[in-house]
Amino acid sequence: MAQLTQYLPFVLMFVVIYFFMIRPQQARIKKEKEFEASLKVGDKIITKSGLHGKIAELAETTVVIETMSGKLKLERSAISQEMSAALNKK
Repeated sequence: MAQLTQYLPFVLMFVVIYFFMIRPQQARIKKEKEFEASLKVGDKIITKSGLHGKIAELAETTVVIETMSGKLKLERSAISQEMSAALNKK
C-alpha cells in the first residue's frame, strides 16, 4: 500500500497532463487535417502568413492559389482558414 501512495502523485500528474495538453492538441491536429481535406477549387482562403487568395488547383500535398499579383504554389498546411468560414464567425 505504501508503494501505491508513493507513485500516486506521478500518475495524477500524467493524467492531468494528458487531459489538459496532449488530448486537446490531438483534437486540434485532427481538425486541421479534416479542414485540409475539405478544401476545394474555388474556395477563398487566407494563408497562415496572411495572404488572401482563391484556390486554382489542388494536389495531394500542395495547392495553387490565385492572388492579385499572380499564382502561388503552397503546401496545404500553409492555409489557415477559408474566408467564407471566417466571415460566418463574425
